[in-house]
Amino acid sequence: MADGVIPPVLLVGCGRMGSALLHGWQAQGLSPSFVLDPAPTAMSMPHRQVADAAFVPEDFRPAAIVLAVKPQRADAALAAIAPLAANTLVLSIMAGCTLANLAAFLPDGCAIVRAMPNTPAAIGQGITVACAGRHVRPSQRALAGRLLDSVGTTEWVEDEALLDPVTALSGSGPAYVFLLAELLEQAGREQGLPAALARTLARRTVSGAGALLDASPEMDAAVLRRAVTSPGGTTEQALAVLMQPEAWPSAIRAAIEAATQRSRTLAR
Repeated sequence: MADGVIPPVLLVGCGRMGSALLHGWQAQGLSPSFVLDPAPTAMSMPHRQVADAAFVPEDFRPAAIVLAVKPQRADAALAAIAPLAANTLVLSIMAGCTLANLAAFLPDGCAIVRAMPNTPAAIGQGITVACAGRHVRPSQRALAGRLLDSVGTTEWVEDEALLDPVTALSGSGPAYVFLLAELLEQAGREQGLPAALARTLARRTVSGAGALLDASPEMDAAVLRRAVTSPGGTTEQALAVLMQPEAWPSAIRAAIEAATQRSRTLAR
């Protein structure tokens, strides 16, 4: 594989996450590949879109098959790609589909990587956590990492069970941040701010604070919080409310626990 070139891929599903991945691969120089998705999308050559696996040429040998469909379509997608999966990497970003679930539909000894990305992948700012099955070779793990890194950064875990709290924290996490922005905007309006200004302040505050946090990787978030909390000031007054045991500390723990449990239920 030449440096800077992504080898041929069969992408199954080209929704929001699949499209984000495809865009990232194209930016790095994707070799001629196929997208398997019945819904028409704006595809450019040399990547062809087909509605059925039967239309994938018999001589097409993808280095990886990437499953990016909804979990509800998992059985049909796995049945469609099983004949192509014997000697290639299968990378799944389907929530709740365990390595064992995937292996049950694929040839014996298939190399499978399960991953959980999140929606900031759409702007190349995603974080993905991946777990490799026991038949994955080092070169295939490296390829999986390269495919996932095209939309952000990737962390690896050996214990697949950790993907449940990962799903709760980073997979669902963007929704929690969007809720924070939504509530800040609403509260600002209630205090008399014009709607447009409240929205701008809420969004720029959330995105700016996130950028500052990202730019301070060695600094604990609590340190940054204390740095903007002057004794007796407005921030301290607000945090006295938010940090009550029954407020944010309890709510965040309960939210992550609920999402983790749901992820475990879906994986059964």
